[in-house]
Order: sequence, then structure tokens, then C-alpha cells
Amino acid sequence: MTITYNELYLRLRRRLRELGVDGATLEARELVCCATGKSRQELVRDGNLYASPEVEDRVQALLERHLEGEPVAYIIGEWEFYGLPLDITTDVLIPRPDSELLAELAIDYLRTLGECRALDLCAGSGCLGLAAASQVPQAHVVLGEFDDCALKICRQNIRRNGLSGRAVPVWMDALGIPDPDLGDFQCILCNPPYIPTRDIQKLDPSVRDYEPHLALDGGPDGLDFYRAITANWKQVLAPGGRLYFEVGVGQAESVGSLMEAQGFADIQIRQDLHGIPRVVFGDLGAERLSE
Repeated sequence: MTITYNELYLRLRRRLRELGVDGATLEARELVCCATGKSRQELVRDGNLYASPEVEDRVQALLERHLEGEPVAYIIGEWEFYGLPLDITTDVLIPRPDSELLAELAIDYLRTLGECRALDLCAGSGCLGLAAASQVPQAHVVLGEFDDCALKICRQNIRRNGLSGRAVPVWMDALGIPDPDLGDFQCILCNPPYIPTRDIQKLDPSVRDYEPHLALDGGPDGLDFYRAITANWKQVLAPGGRLYFEVGVGQAESVGSLMEAQGFADIQIRQDLHGIPRVVFGDLGAERLSE
């Protein structure tokens, strides 16, 4: 039986909805685009054309992989964040819509600064820093990442989005002491590993079995990176500069207290679209604290 591209997409979307997938529309579209080798625009343009049996088979194969737990972003090798297309592999976390809150807050702040430097620490795919670089032309952004494979993805995403003049990847250990040669940053934004070690095995299999544990494991209580970064990385934050964190469920107050103990002031918490406290930020004192 012949089927059009549009019917193929609708059939896949219906199947995902029956299984209770929240993002069924997006996931069906991306899987069909990947299987057919078409862009979103081409899929719409060719919607009334008939798909070959080979295309149907490819769509079914991708669907089966997804139903076995593999996230769509890893299947198709890319995902979108803040309007940017990003290369994605299992070496980096898949960017989530909740993280766009951190990007939006940091972007609004950077726009008030004029010429400035920002650091995306624990950069992963580089999604946060690249969102900032794309929206704030006067910001020079460093993508700091520990894992060499993730750094490779950062480089690819810088090139893919034409941001080579405004973003640069640099190896960094967020749990260590920053190199003073880095210079000062007016803003640090960070989505660190924050899942307590004991909770990783309780995560949804699509996360537990596919996403890199290096980017998930935040230590026994999930706060190891927050402790290290608030204590050590203020050394490269300019006086009056701002530190933004994404936090896990139930961590906002604890992270705010850690920041306050290290000399950060005007600590604020913002909720994501689900009403969960998701971003904590504060300003370093006008005179940077010495150890």
C-alpha cells in the first residue's frame, strides 16, 4: 500500500501519542526527516508525494530504536536549542527546554554590559554559551569543558552556527582551580552535573542508559560542582560579575546558600515553565573576595 510523506508522518505521530509521548509532534517530524533525508521545509513541500517502501522501512527502524529507549536526538545526531541547530552525540547531554531559562536570563544580563566576556562552564554541547554568543554580538564567549569528546562537539557547533569569531572552546576542570591566564569574565553560566550518585540508577532509561554519566553525576548529594565552582571560580569572575547556575529539583535553596557563603550577593531564584526552581544567580561583591 502506498503512503505519502505526510501520511507517514501522521501515522508515526499517532503511534507516539498512543504511547503517551509528550513531544510526539516534534519527535515524529524529526524521525521522518532523518529517515527521508529531507529538511523540515522539504518534508512540508513534498508531503503529498509517495514514500518508497525503503523509506517506510527506514522510518520503522528508527521508530523501533526510539521505542527501545534511545532518545531521538541521539538517533538523528542533532537537536535544536534557543533556535540554534546543534550536533549531538552520546558524549554530551541533550539540551532541554528548561535550560533555555538560564540562557534567556544570562542573555538579558549580557546585553546590559557592552563589550564583555562570558564563560559557559561545563559546556557539554556548548548550547548555553552559543545561545549567548548568537544573541549578544558584543559578548566573547569561552566554552569550558573537561571531556575531550565533548570539546570536539563544541568545536563542531561553533562552526555550524558561524560563531568562530565570538566563541572558543577551552579544556577546563570545573572541580579544579582555574588557570589565572584565563583572565576575567563578567558572567559565568553553568549547568553542571547535579544528580546525586545514588539516584542515577533511578533515572528514566532514556537518560540512564544513553546520556553520559560524567555530565550527570554531581557527587553524593549532587552539590559537588556547586561547592567547587562557587569557591574556586570566583577567582576569574570580575568584581561585580554574575554567576548563573541551573539546578536540580530541590537544590535551589542549598545552592543559593553556597553562593552566599562565598561572597555572592542579591541571590535570586527563577522557576522554569513547570514551576520548578531552576536557575539560581547572584553577583560577586564589588571587591572580589580573597581566600
